[in-house]
Amino acid sequence: MTALRLVLALFLLLAFGPRAIQAQTRDPRVVFDQAQRALLAGNYTQAEQGFREVLELDPLSAAAYSNLGVVYLRTNQLDAAIESLEAARRLAPKVVGIDLNLGLAYYRKKQYPEAVPHFDRVLQAQPQHEQARLLKGMCQFVMDEYEATVRTLEPLYAQEQNNLDYLFMLGICYGKLKREADSERVFAQLVRAGGDSTHMHLLLGKAYLDLYANEKARIELERVVAENPKLPYAHFNLGVVYQRLGMLEEAGKEFDAEMAVTPSEPWTYENRGTVYLAQDNPDPAIEMFQKALALHPKMPLSLAGLAKAYVRKGQHAQAIPYLEQAVAMQPDSANLHYQLGQAYLKSGRREEAKKEMAEASRLQAEARGKQEEKISGKLPAPEAPGQQP
Repeated sequence: MTALRLVLALFLLLAFGPRAIQAQTRDPRVVFDQAQRALLAGNYTQAEQGFREVLELDPLSAAAYSNLGVVYLRTNQLDAAIESLEAARRLAPKVVGIDLNLGLAYYRKKQYPEAVPHFDRVLQAQPQHEQARLLKGMCQFVMDEYEATVRTLEPLYAQEQNNLDYLFMLGICYGKLKREADSERVFAQLVRAGGDSTHMHLLLGKAYLDLYANEKARIELERVVAENPKLPYAHFNLGVVYQRLGMLEEAGKEFDAEMAVTPSEPWTYENRGTVYLAQDNPDPAIEMFQKALALHPKMPLSLAGLAKAYVRKGQHAQAIPYLEQAVAMQPDSANLHYQLGQAYLKSGRREEAKKEMAEASRLQAEARGKQEEKISGKLPAPEAPGQQP
């Protein structure tokens, strides 16, 4: 070691400690390669430590931020993944892989509107990128954007015609858009591709359920439950069919069975609570809605159901906080405003009741206007006084 390096090392040691000397002697490229090998080997703890060390040595390393985001994606630390990948994108905005992983992170967080622009950027750079197109279509499907989903997914038909989940989404979208011939064609391909598998019948039953073909859905889902009573979501979907058909006793049994198969699914508890309410059993309904909200606090239907149960018990004041939360989540729901107004009224809070009832009336009138416009078309604007044709 030269005299100058010796003096520098001594200065660093006194000023910043041994880590500063190590940082001067470590080559970020060597550290990056070691972290990369750890990532490929699935040693995520070592990979995280390595990429973090690279960033200490080179804070502008987009590759280190990007790979650190991949580490967090694979370990399901989605917020940390997004933070790292956003940092990588700021440093390297044209790298397609960063946008793909960002879209995937938002998709896994169920933040579908945030995911779509990242998949769009991938497709702008690489129009033939199948994974980005499929993921974008899945986001649009979940957001009930049926026309957009069809536009996104149709170009993948040749490659994905044996992908049951792809056919399921495309067939439902065609059905929602009243393109019956296309829907039947895709569901026929779903049957061919899925053979006689239980998974295929579950998807077909769910598709019929989404299209409100309840009797067809019942046939498929009863078969699924008979073949594999432990298949996740089979009992839930059959319970929804029975619920729609007014078979409340049977629906309740299916939701109970689903709880045993997938005990962490909040919507099962919500639907079970709804069945109890329909059977005029408020106490078990309260228990079910509370379990749903413990798993997923932002469920306005469970909050409203809980309020209804307390109203059935004559406990109007106890219902109000739950309705207020539900209204805050769905401020455009005339029904929720009406229920809250009724609860205020029965609790003696007349001024608040008047405001809520007025808002419910306004929203109902607005909904009627939109429905009339949808049926009859938008009327032309009236002519100004004295205007010539």
